[in-house]
Amino acid sequence: MSHVMNTYARLPVTFVKGEGVWLWDDQGNRYLDALSGIAVCGVGHCHPVLVKALCEQVSTLIHTSNVYHIQHQERLADRLTSLSGLEKAFFCNSGAEANEAAIKLARLYGHNQGINLPTIIVMERSFHGRTMATLTATGNRKTQAGFEPLLTGFVRVPYDDLEAVNKVAANNREIVAILLETYQGEGGVNFPQANYLQGLRRICDQNGWLLMLDEVQCGLGRTGKWFAFQHSEVMPDVMTLAKGLGSGVPIGACLAGGKAAEVFKPGNHASTFGGNPLACRAALTTLDIIEQEGLMDNAVTIGNFMREEFGRRLQAWQDVLKIRGQGMMIGIELPVPCSELVPEALKRRVLINVTSEKVVRLLPALNMQKAEAEQVVTEVSALITWFLENRVK
Repeated sequence: MSHVMNTYARLPVTFVKGEGVWLWDDQGNRYLDALSGIAVCGVGHCHPVLVKALCEQVSTLIHTSNVYHIQHQERLADRLTSLSGLEKAFFCNSGAEANEAAIKLARLYGHNQGINLPTIIVMERSFHGRTMATLTATGNRKTQAGFEPLLTGFVRVPYDDLEAVNKVAANNREIVAILLETYQGEGGVNFPQANYLQGLRRICDQNGWLLMLDEVQCGLGRTGKWFAFQHSEVMPDVMTLAKGLGSGVPIGACLAGGKAAEVFKPGNHASTFGGNPLACRAALTTLDIIEQEGLMDNAVTIGNFMREEFGRRLQAWQDVLKIRGQGMMIGIELPVPCSELVPEALKRRVLINVTSEKVVRLLPALNMQKAEAEQVVTEVSALITWFLENRVK
């Protein structure tokens, strides 16, 4: 590690093998993965169907430039637009790049309407990436610190607060779009009220704005539907994807529909590696696995089981805990900062995450089985109980 930039506070483990929801380190120890690479390995590690498809693709064609037609890219665009109801897809390499594309699309949309300073409403506690534009859009001062000056063209409001959005609409004529995570991940696994997205859609329609949803973490079956917005039956103008789309092969996507679909023209935006044959084959195969193995239904069944079991096993602490989630996106909020739980869980051979300082975040693979889920609940419940007994008076 002496020549790797020190950008992560890495845990003391090196994984060398994965299978399903299990990982093995270089000492031969086995770990139960309840994080799936932070919502990336949605079909588990080294799914045999995915492995076979990738090996075939590597032996056939890995990359060609986007100045040529790419069959797998065209197939993937067809598939994603069919599943989402949107019309066009741009492919890139990550969630941050997908959100950059959305931000650029919104600004170009505004300029095309004669708006001099196209401005995007973004949310507190959000996370959209670490490029300069997505960093500015992110609602976390700690993440932004040291990278000033940030960009102009963003107005921040509280998440799940329609009145705050209405106040901006009444006072700022430069607004062109709203960008938010359908469900917040890094901000603490937060879910809005039932009418929130409908309210945002109505405000956007009234003002001619774009509704842009970041589903980098909550999309691709994680909440029990292909996309989290489908729980509300609200159609966005733009949606961004990444993480679970390629099961670990880097790929992101920015989808657009309606008045946003034809904003980009040749030369407006591009990506050297985006949508190459290997990445798109990984994504197509991932979508096939999710559909053919019924993994969205499994995410609902196992996710409900885990939350119910956490509630039962931690009921003695019900006054200080908040357990929330949908499908395989689960957060357990503790009353005090609890980052020390992550290395402690590692000692117990379970991989978890703490986000927003106080929220234990679980993002298991969509194909986790009940016995494995029960083991996660048992270990994490014991860990939280140990922590609360020692930290909360």
